[in-house]
Amino acid sequence: MSESQWSINMKMMRTLLTAALATALSFTATAVLAKDTVGIAMPTKSSSRWIADGENMVKQLKEAGYKTFLQYAEDDIPTQLSQVENMIVRGVDVLVIAAIDGTTLSSALKKAADAGIKVVAYDRLIVGSPHVDYYATFNNFQVGVLQAQGIESALGLDAGKGPFNIELFGGSPDDNNAYFFYDGAMSVLQPYIDAGKLNVVSGQTGMDKVSTLRWDGAVAQSRMDNLLSAHYSSKRIDAVLSPYDGLSIGILSSLKGVGYGSGNMPMPIISGQDAEIPSVKSILAGEQTATIFKDTRELARVTVGMVNALMTGSEPEINDTKTYDNGVKIVPSYLLKPVLVDISNWEDVLIGSGYYKRSQL
Repeated sequence: MSESQWSINMKMMRTLLTAALATALSFTATAVLAKDTVGIAMPTKSSSRWIADGENMVKQLKEAGYKTFLQYAEDDIPTQLSQVENMIVRGVDVLVIAAIDGTTLSSALKKAADAGIKVVAYDRLIVGSPHVDYYATFNNFQVGVLQAQGIESALGLDAGKGPFNIELFGGSPDDNNAYFFYDGAMSVLQPYIDAGKLNVVSGQTGMDKVSTLRWDGAVAQSRMDNLLSAHYSSKRIDAVLSPYDGLSIGILSSLKGVGYGSGNMPMPIISGQDAEIPSVKSILAGEQTATIFKDTRELARVTVGMVNALMTGSEPEINDTKTYDNGVKIVPSYLLKPVLVDISNWEDVLIGSGYYKRSQL
């Protein structure tokens, strides 16, 4: 065999091997999953909260005897849509979805329904679809109430003190929960604003003005920078309503950048949510004031109970049939209770419950 012929043969062999490998990978990617498999679609690994959610779901479902297929979409909507559609093609029995954007999954959920796959919305409501069977979450209006009550108590508003300057931050406008958080908080704060005890110096109120796309801490930090430079060059900001710890950390960075937390400029009162480790440490350091603890182990437990009921043909446990209208139907839900955590009770709530180890904090 000539050298040129040998070279041609080797190229042909490499081409055939590459094609065979691609076929094998394609087959693997679309292989049918085993029976009693639960597909779990989570939004991102950028938040420790969602990592814990995924781990708790997998652990408890496996303990209940089910197989799992867990995927994260890194807050990319097309990626999550593709992941959900792939789970449907692969034949999961139940889908558990924590949606990035609760408005974009309607066509995929129609395919799920056509395939006889039940859907549980996890923590974030999926809207605009009749094919959301159940919803497991926390009492999200109460989350906002607790955040605002923490501000109310820390400022002494309930004791008649004031006036104080406050700025408001909302969550992502494509997350239905963000509106519940905001409305819950404003049910407490608005009367103080109306009475002149709280002053929103920027005038920015309402989710159309204060929302933070994708719950992005960098976006919150940039907005806080702008608020401080435009409205607080000669005034002090006394409180910030922040609906999520990731935003709170960005807001704190902005405040530190202009001297808050040092000298004669104490930190404003700052709320949060999810009891993420950086924010718990910030509370212990006297920076962030409070956070809302939502025990994801309990949320996983409730969700696993729903999945088990759907798998066995029984009725899932619910405790709310009025609150969550997704625009097409009232989604039967189970609501868990959130807990306000601050310097006074963090040890009992977070360490005492076994949610964190002391060494983590």
